[in-house]
Amino acid sequence: QVTGYLDDCTCDVETIDAFNNYKLFPRLNELLKSDYFRYYKVNLQKPCPFWEDNSHCGMRDCAVQPCPSDEIPDGIRSGSYKYSEEANSRAEECEEAQRLGAVDDSLSKETRQAVLQWAQHDDSSDSFCEADDIHSPDAEYVDLLLNPERYTGYKGPDAWKIWNSIYEENCFKPHNVKRPLASGRGDDGGHTFYKWLKGLCVEKRAFYRLISGLHASINIHLSARYLLQDTWSEKKWGPNVTEFQQRFDEVLTSGEGPRRLKNLYFLYLIELRALSKVLPFFERPGFQLYTGNEIQDAETKRLLLEILHLAKSFPLHFDENSFFAGNKEEAAKLKEEFRLHFKNISKIMDCVGCFKCRLWGKLQTQGLGTALKILFSENLIEKIPESGPSYGFQLTRQEIVALFNAFGRVSTSIKELENFRNILKNMR
Repeated sequence: QVTGYLDDCTCDVETIDAFNNYKLFPRLNELLKSDYFRYYKVNLQKPCPFWEDNSHCGMRDCAVQPCPSDEIPDGIRSGSYKYSEEANSRAEECEEAQRLGAVDDSLSKETRQAVLQWAQHDDSSDSFCEADDIHSPDAEYVDLLLNPERYTGYKGPDAWKIWNSIYEENCFKPHNVKRPLASGRGDDGGHTFYKWLKGLCVEKRAFYRLISGLHASINIHLSARYLLQDTWSEKKWGPNVTEFQQRFDEVLTSGEGPRRLKNLYFLYLIELRALSKVLPFFERPGFQLYTGNEIQDAETKRLLLEILHLAKSFPLHFDENSFFAGNKEEAAKLKEEFRLHFKNISKIMDCVGCFKCRLWGKLQTQGLGTALKILFSENLIEKIPESGPSYGFQLTRQEIVALFNAFGRVSTSIKELENFRNILKNMR
C-alpha cells in the first residue's frame, strides 16, 4: 500500500525499492559478513541513567553471546589504529593509558577512569551519540552474525516504556499532543498530531520521522525473523504475517501503518545521503579497514568503495541543504538542540531490558548518529587532503562499523517489505 512520493523529498518509494533490492542490498550484505564489519565492541552492562531498572529479560533469546578474545582478528583486538593515520600519533599514549588501566590495580577506579578519558579523542562537540567507553572492562566484542536481530519475546510495558520515553520526551513534542495509537490519546485518528507535525520546521519534522523510521525498521526485523517453531529438536525463524499486519496494516493501525513505512524510506534516504557524502574520507589511499589480513582488508575496502560510489550514483538524493539553512544564530541553536535530543535517545538504549535488543538498539542509534555527524560535517569532509591525516573530520572504527551495519538493517527492512508484499499477494 505504500507507493509514490515521500514528504519533504523529491524521491518515490518505487525508485528506492528498485535501487536497494537489486543493486545495493546484495553488495552491502556481502560487506557486512567481512571480519572488519562483523565485530562490534559494546558495553551492555551500563546502568539505565533515567530510571531504576531491574527488568532484565530472562528469556534465552534475549541473551548476547560475546566473542572469546582469541576469535577476534589481531588487527581489531590489538586496538590497532592503522585504519587512521591521524590516530597513529595518539596510539602510544592510548597504549600507555590502556597499560595503566589494565595492569595497575593499585590505581583507584576514578584515577583509572580519568587516565582512559585523557587518552580518548574528545569529539563530543560533533557527536550525536553517547559513546560507549570501549576501554571499560565491561565492554566486549560481539559477533553480529552470531547474534542476529530478531524476535526475542521482549514486549509489553517494558518495551513500551522505552519507545514512549523516546517519542514523548525527545521528539520536540508538547505533552498535550499525543502521537497516534499512544495510550490515552484522544481518538481523532492522529489528526491533532499530524496537524501539529505539519506546522513544525523541516528539521524537527525530520527528527520525528527518523525516529519513527527506525522504529518501523526494527519492527519489520522482528516480524521477518519471528520464532515460528520452538521444539526440543529445532528452532525455526521466519516471517510472521499476522505480526507484520498488526504493526503496519492500514485498517488495523487506523491509517498509521503506511505512514510508518514512509518514514522508513525517509530514514533510508538520509543514511544513503550520508554514505554518498563520506566517500572522500574512505577513498584516501592511506585509509585501511585494518584487521591484519592484508588480502582480505584490500578486498573489503574495494567492496566498500564500490558501495559508496553506488550510493553516490543514486538519482534522487535527499537535499540536506534545507536543514539549518535559516538565520545562522537560530540554525546553530537548533542544530545543538537536535544533537542533544538525539544524544539523549542514545542514552535511553541503556535502559532496554533485553540484551540482544539493547545491542541492536545501541548499534542502530550510533549508526544514525554517525550519519547525522557526516551530513553536518560536509565542509570538513570537502577539505580532507588526499594523503596525510584528516584532522578536521574523523571517524572511529566503532562509528564506521555502526554506520554500515545500521544502514544494512534499514536496507534489509526495505528488502523484507518486498517479501511481505509477495506473501500477502499470494494469500489473497
